[in-house]
Amino acid sequence: MERFKWLPQSLLGGGQDQEEDPLGEFEDGSCSLSPLQRLYGFAASLVVGLAFMLLSLVVFYKPIKFAIMFTFGNILAVGSTAFLIGPVQQARMMLDPVRIYATAVYVGSVILALLCALWIHSKVLTLIAIISEICALVWYSLSYVPLLDEWFLNYL
Repeated sequence: MERFKWLPQSLLGGGQDQEEDPLGEFEDGSCSLSPLQRLYGFAASLVVGLAFMLLSLVVFYKPIKFAIMFTFGNILAVGSTAFLIGPVQQARMMLDPVRIYATAVYVGSVILALLCALWIHSKVLTLIAIISEICALVWYSLSYVPLLDEWFLNYL
């Protein structure tokens, strides 16, 4: 039993006592989570997000429920990379000149989809917002492909 006492400490960050800021990063810029914890956080967030997106297909005939589940799944899946690179670096990358437009359209379409589903309760507007959200997600994801970054900057 003694040989397993290190396990909880290693999973909880190795028992290191360091002060954290509100975003969970240390003053020197390193993440407060261990690499294993970051990998687990990434995997869990991605799997739950993908599960929400897949389960949303079950209620596809009810566009409002579909929009809510699909959008939350999207947010979890996109946000999962923050576990790997940190929330500050994720925000910096989202606001790069190459992907600022894709980020703005994606965030706007997520907000629009939630507004149409939760506030307006219009099935047609919700479906249009979800289609725009999917297109914006594809554009946002493609903005991380290096060759497309150079092409986009040349034509901007």
